[in-house]
Amino acid sequence: MSAAGVATLSPLEDQLALVPQCLLGLEPLDSILIFLAVPGRPLVPMRVLDSESVASVKLRIQRFRGFVVTKQRLVFGGHDLAHNKSRVRDYGLADGNVLHLVVQLDDIRAITIETANGKNFKFQVESGRKVGYLKNKIAAETGEEIESLKDQRLVLGDEELEDHQLISDIAKKDDVVIHMFIREPAKVRTQQFDKETVVTVVTPEDEGNIHIDALNHTELGLHGCAPVEPIIVNRKVKLAPAITKMISTTIAGLENGHLPVLSAEGSGGVYFMKAQSGESNIAVFKPIDEEPMAENNPRGLPLSVDGEGLKRGTRVGEGALREVAAYLLDHPIGECRSDNGSGFSGVPPTALVRSSHVGKGFKIGSLQMFVENQGSCEDMGPRAFPVKEVQKIAVLDIRLANADRHAGNILVCKDGDHVQLVPIDHGYCFPEKFEDCTFEWLYWPQAREPFSDETLAYIKSLDAGKDIALLKFHGWELSFQCARVLHLSTMLLKKGAERGLTPYDIGSIMCRETVNKESEIEALIEEAEDSVLPETSEETFLETVSQIMDRHLDGKL
Repeated sequence: MSAAGVATLSPLEDQLALVPQCLLGLEPLDSILIFLAVPGRPLVPMRVLDSESVASVKLRIQRFRGFVVTKQRLVFGGHDLAHNKSRVRDYGLADGNVLHLVVQLDDIRAITIETANGKNFKFQVESGRKVGYLKNKIAAETGEEIESLKDQRLVLGDEELEDHQLISDIAKKDDVVIHMFIREPAKVRTQQFDKETVVTVVTPEDEGNIHIDALNHTELGLHGCAPVEPIIVNRKVKLAPAITKMISTTIAGLENGHLPVLSAEGSGGVYFMKAQSGESNIAVFKPIDEEPMAENNPRGLPLSVDGEGLKRGTRVGEGALREVAAYLLDHPIGECRSDNGSGFSGVPPTALVRSSHVGKGFKIGSLQMFVENQGSCEDMGPRAFPVKEVQKIAVLDIRLANADRHAGNILVCKDGDHVQLVPIDHGYCFPEKFEDCTFEWLYWPQAREPFSDETLAYIKSLDAGKDIALLKFHGWELSFQCARVLHLSTMLLKKGAERGLTPYDIGSIMCRETVNKESEIEALIEEAEDSVLPETSEETFLETVSQIMDRHLDGKL
């Protein structure tokens, strides 16, 4: 994982460059005019052909300003445009609609601004920002007009910086010191941490976010409470040793003054929690109130109007529960988990916690062990990945009906020649319906290989009923719809594996080809619903689906 933000597009005078000249003369029936929305910037007009796919729109955005397609997320009507092959019109876009663009930035930079009188002010700045952004933030904090700051000079080494220069161009690494020459001392609020002066600059859209609020207070934690505490609903639950260690190390880092660091990736609030030394990450914290479409989301996404999340069949505020559930249901082979606490598919240890939100009580969210890695699968081609590693993730995604498996949330870990894949980001598992299931690995060559004997034995041992009971034991009772999906996805996995189907074969039954074309499993469910009476029990319904699924799968052999 890395840190993140919402990237910005060009100034207003450049925005019409997004409209290709060849489209300007098209009739309304041939194209629609939509607007791209990025927080803090004017709306960007863009004409889209009636037949244009989501992938094509992302490619045009990449060509315009270099935002790589794999780093983009397009959101309309509260939903992610995840099916790249689908037309944007299939998602309901029409003339005048606003399409939200979220871009994952590669990283952030630690910038120190040193004034003429020797004071040091530290910023953590997204690499996609411009130098002028620093002046804007100071103006927002001091109440000064930005025009009064125009004559102030920012100097790095012997070079005077221009407002239009990108932070990524001037700061190739952290700990860059920029000198600021001003006529009068800037009126900024400061705090002392580790004998260093840190500037605090808060804009209205930052209110409620951990990375801003933490800097505004000198005390970490609530009086009489640990900075991070596990939430245990059932007293019979015993935390795994790996989780206990993760929480205690996280507490040590916070008590030593190491604040959470906002990641540059993701659509919600994702924070790196530091170890006691502050030199390494120990965990990743995701508050429920900063999830995509939630009240304090730091990426500028609109609030959900009906409570549904970015993926259909999910609810805003339940992401943390789904993250924890994915770990709990990643059963190990045999009785014991591995030394690092993970199970068959390698989901990192994850717990539901409350973390002190200085000055404002606490935040509830998921805390997941940070995994040292060499990048994600989107940083390299899939052919070098071991078949076993790809298929263990396929088993997890099919079971949990993952609606958000992309290459960016599969970490690559190397130890010599050994390559291990680690699945993360499971906030969109356990949906209430199959509509948005997407699996990046579906198109990798390893997905077309048969399951190994070890994997087949693992699949055979799975029991959806026991899984639902286990989640209830830990405090989360799945909704009727989520429980049904878990039963059916597990059923499909077990029946498909018994018949020798590959992960590709099974995944293709579960995923839609385009947004408006039902998947095969959705058609099976509809057939079953048409075959039973309204008052039929869930047990009878599942048995009906089982019989229909048997006939369908046998026809593929």
